Order: sequence, then C-alpha cells, then structure tokens
Amino acid sequence: MSEYVSVTSSGPSAAFFDLDRTLISGSSAFTLAIQARKVGFIPTHEFVRDAGSAIAFKLFGASDDTSDEVRKRILGAVTGLRKADLQALNAEILPRLIQRVRPEAKRLLERHGRAGRDTFIVSAAPQEIVEPLAHALGMTGGIGTRSQVEDGLYTGELDGPFCYGEGKVEAMQAVASWNSYDLGQSYAYSDSASDLPMLESVGHPVAVNPDSKLERYARRNGWPIVIFSQRTKSVIRRTLSGVATVGIGIGGFALGTQVNRGKRAGVFRR
Repeated sequence: MSEYVSVTSSGPSAAFFDLDRTLISGSSAFTLAIQARKVGFIPTHEFVRDAGSAIAFKLFGASDDTSDEVRKRILGAVTGLRKADLQALNAEILPRLIQRVRPEAKRLLERHGRAGRDTFIVSAAPQEIVEPLAHALGMTGGIGTRSQVEDGLYTGELDGPFCYGEGKVEAMQAVASWNSYDLGQSYAYSDSASDLPMLESVGHPVAVNPDSKLERYARRNGWPIVIFSQRTKSVIRRTLSGVATVGIGIGGFALGTQVNRGKRAGVFRR
C-alpha cells in the first residue's frame, strides 16, 4: 500500500473516502433499498422502476439539471418521514455494509490512523447511515446528505450541501475549516468521475477501481490508480445484475428515503 499512501505530513490533514465501490464493494443505497423492500416499505414495482432510472443515471451520467432533479426527488421522498424510522434500519444495514468493506480499504484506514490522520466517509447517502457506519469502522466521522428535521420529521429541505459533486467539496471544506486541516496535504479516494471535484480539492487524490472517464483523467494528471481486489468494475460489468447493483447509486437513495411514505398513504413502503 505504501506506493500510494504517504505516512508523513507536516501539518494536520485528513483522508476522505467515497463510500460506494470505493470503501465498500457495491452500493450502500442498494443495500438500503433491499432492506426497505424486505420490511415492506417499498412496493416491488417501485423498486424496479427506480432501479432502472438509477442504472441509466450511472451508465450515461448526469447533467446539472439531472442532479438537481435527483436532489429534489430525494428531499420530496423524505418529507414527513420520521427520522427514527430511517435510523431504525441501521440495525440490519450496518452489519451488511461492514461485511463489504474492502480489505485494502481497511488497511488504508489503519495506515492513515497510524500517521495521525483523521478519516472520513463522504457520500450522498443519508447522514443517518454514513455517520454510524464511519464510527463502526473506527473512523473520525461521516459526511453525508443532511435533511432538515423538525419535531422528529423531515421537512423536505436540505440542512447543508447536497453531498454530491461540488457539494462534497463544500462539506469537506467546512470540516477542514472546523478542524484546521490542510486540504493540500489531505487525501481523497473515489472510483467515479462524478467525484472529480472532491479529488481535485486535495493534494493527494487516488483513483480506486476508476470508471473509464476517471481513469483517463487520472492518467493525464499523474494520479495514482489502484485496483482493489473485491468486485472490480471490470468484473461487475460482465453481468446485468452486477450493473444493476452498481447503477443504483444516488437514484437508489431515493428508494432508501421513502420509509413510511406508503404508510401515510395506507400502503407499506420502506
């Protein structure tokens, strides 16, 4: 691991890890959606429909308008949902996510820890999922998408940046300012070109099992490119089911945040 992880720095720094297909194999949102469907919160037809939309989002990318629509859909899905209902899913979700943490990622976390460097997950997934997972892994914290809560219910408004694209950078900068991190000495790890803003915001970007666009960009700019052994993208692409797992991404988060909407309408949903 030493060829792409320096263990020394001259100032306070941090290491920021994308979650899906970087820190873990596969998609956290897909795990969240499956559990929600399992307990009867999401009807099967909605699961299939939204999975298809998420696959298209992953395979063909997204414009700023598309990303804005995803954000609006996510916030609309949680409106009126009890925060406790989303948090309750952690009992089943977190053990599954922990089992899928890549062994190489675990060693990276250990090396950064020995170097005295704080570590964070940075993900569009809900803060209610990201933060407990980070703590369970012994990391400093989790940076996820926050939704406003009043009287225990989600209002449908953001409480901070939408943690995707430039929103990740905004959130990282806030954490860096609060903790006096030097982002120029910090590290970031991701598999996706959608995280180029995140990677470019630090002095030590690393492409992990990169998609084709990120791989080209990393090679042009001399960034380290590493392949983690578990379910690399070249393997995942070989099966339709694998593509579905990868594709659920941010679109799947909309599934993961619809807990209890159906209940309010008289139908059990996630």
